[in-house]
This record gives sequence, structure tokens and C-alpha cells, in this order.
Amino acid sequence: MTTATTRPAVRTSAPRTPKQLLLALFGELVLDRDAEPVRTGVVIAALERTGIAAPTTRRALDGLTQSGFLARERRGREVLLRLTRVGGDVLREAAMRVRGPRPFDPNGTGWTLVTFSIPEDQRRVRHRLRSSLTWEGFAPLRDGLWLAPGEVDLDASLGPMRAELPQGAVTAFHARALESFPIGDSVHAAWDLDAIRRAHEAFISEWSAPDAAGEAGPLAALVLLVADWLALLRADPRLPREYLGPSWPAQRSTELYHRLRAALSEGAREEFAALAAGRES
Repeated sequence: MTTATTRPAVRTSAPRTPKQLLLALFGELVLDRDAEPVRTGVVIAALERTGIAAPTTRRALDGLTQSGFLARERRGREVLLRLTRVGGDVLREAAMRVRGPRPFDPNGTGWTLVTFSIPEDQRRVRHRLRSSLTWEGFAPLRDGLWLAPGEVDLDASLGPMRAELPQGAVTAFHARALESFPIGDSVHAAWDLDAIRRAHEAFISEWSAPDAAGEAGPLAALVLLVADWLALLRADPRLPREYLGPSWPAQRSTELYHRLRAALSEGAREEFAALAAGRES
């Protein structure tokens, strides 16, 4: 199986990692395949269309397998990949925001606060916890205290890793700010609002370009688009509008993403199905 030699879609200001691209691919084109495994060669070929070489993809797949996100099985001479229960749960939880109509609005009112203590010898668990909290919009307010806008469903977001967390490691509660102790200064200390605005503006600028999809075809373009969208969702914590400046660009980002995803999805699914069926070489 050889790869297309067409030019990939536009690059974002921040490089896309192979892991980001794999999460985009599995979330868009594998998650809804009724747990049907996919050949490793198909995944490699799909990422080659985005400019990622096969050895790099294999290393990223090794990492996702070791973390319990993917499982491998051999059928004859072929190695197949499937999402584990944990991997499927993570992607389904993410899909609610990735595909939602208002992904930058807080869920509910007030603030969610989290403190946690993970032993030094469990650094991998600590890293996963911090990564999950960041995805949910949390930022460290001060040592040992993380803050997120709205009412975060930690049962859902931390569910896939609850078994790994030591008993009592995480404490969380919902709160509201007192009028005599406004939280505005803390918001600006915890989050760089200018950087969040720039992330939105970069996404809009790059994907509004006439050649945004490049010449790589709908499969590569969709994977790149979703990877960039995931990065933007991770950068924006869904702060209440009163803390944001005028002409906040989140709505324009959302409209652009949904329009492009709708335009690319059918062609991407057809291209991926052809790869999976071995109808492309």
C-alpha cells in the first residue's frame, strides 16, 4: 500500500502531534464503527496522507497501546487495532464537546474546584489527571488548587481513570464567588485570555484560507481539521462571557468548524472505507 503524495492541508501555528492526529482519526472514523477493529496498515496510510511517516505513526500507536487506549490483535499476517473500553469512553466523552453546538460555553454556573494529591511514584497517573483536568477547562489557581468555570461532571471526565486513582486522592466541590470577593483577578491570573483569543484567531485565519484543505483529499483534511479543533478546545476553558473581551471569536470558530466538518465528512468516510476495504493502493 502506497500513500498519496499530495500536499497536506494548512499547518497550524502549533505543530500537530501524531497522537493528536490519531485521536482525531479514531474519534471521527473508528469510534462509530461498532467496535470493528481496523488494520494497522489502514491507520498508517491515513496518517501518511497528513504528512506523518509510518515509523512515527507506529511509535504513537505503541504509546496508545501501552496506555490502555488501544488493543492489538493478530489475525493471520495482519495486526488489527481496536479501541479498548477506556479508549472508547474517553472518545465518547470528548465527542460531546467536539461535536456540540456551543463548546465554549460553561456548563452551568459558579465554579468547580479540585484539589488532589498523587504520590511521587505515580507520575503517570498524575500526568493523566492533569491532562484530564486541563481538557475540562481547569487551570491551577495556586499550589494544589485547580479551578474551572461552571459545573464540571468529574464523574464522567475522570471515570476512565478512577480505578488508578488512590483512595481519597481527589477532592472536588462546586462553589460561587462572593460579591465582596470578586473572582475576576483570579480568572486573569489562572488563564491567559490574550493567548486564548490568539488561538481562536489562528484557527479562523488558517481554516478560512481558500486552500485550507490543501490537496490531500477529504480524509487528511478532516483529520487535520479535527486535530486543530481538539487543540483549540483544550486551549479554551469555556469562561463566562463577562470575563472575556469584546468581539470574542469563539462563535466564529464554532461556525467555521461545523461548516468545514460537514463539507468533509462524507468524502472522508468514503475514502477511509476504501482504505479499509483495500480498494486504494
